[in-house]
Amino acid sequence: MHNINFTPFPNLTTGHYYLRKLEISDENEIFAIRSDVSVSKYLDRPKAKSIDEARQFIEKINNGITNNESIYWVITPKNETKFIGSICLWNISREQSKAEIGFELFPAYQGKGIMQEIIPPVIEFGFNDMKLDLIEGEVDPGNIKSIKLMEKFGFVYDKKLEDTVIYSLKNPNKDIKM
Repeated sequence: MHNINFTPFPNLTTGHYYLRKLEISDENEIFAIRSDVSVSKYLDRPKAKSIDEARQFIEKINNGITNNESIYWVITPKNETKFIGSICLWNISREQSKAEIGFELFPAYQGKGIMQEIIPPVIEFGFNDMKLDLIEGEVDPGNIKSIKLMEKFGFVYDKKLEDTVIYSLKNPNKDIKM
């Protein structure tokens, strides 16, 4: 795996969406999405309790990007700044040349095909720019929609952990043995 560098920040664009860097001005949306019970239903994280926690999260995310430890994009409709969700590659292992994908959308935007448009360029970035061998998704086995979404893009069941399952996608440009 080559040296990862997220500077300058790699904004991504699809036909209908723009993936940009998380800003402190996103604090209300971060608080809202991280405190939304339906969004957090399948996520193993504490519910956000304050705007201050949202600010701390933004600082943590942006420090991770600055230190090339993770990459996190805010999803906005093209030509807008409205935060509708996020997608990230995190839990990066340079030794194993892999990262974990994570994504979330506000409930009003779920089920509209947005992630079907967003996930491919993020996978492409992981394999082509970051030179990853493997992208994994750790998911609650009850989160059927996320499982089906990952399977649509070639992720295959890898293993079961205590309360979650791992789906993996191998870089098609590399000969990898799992």
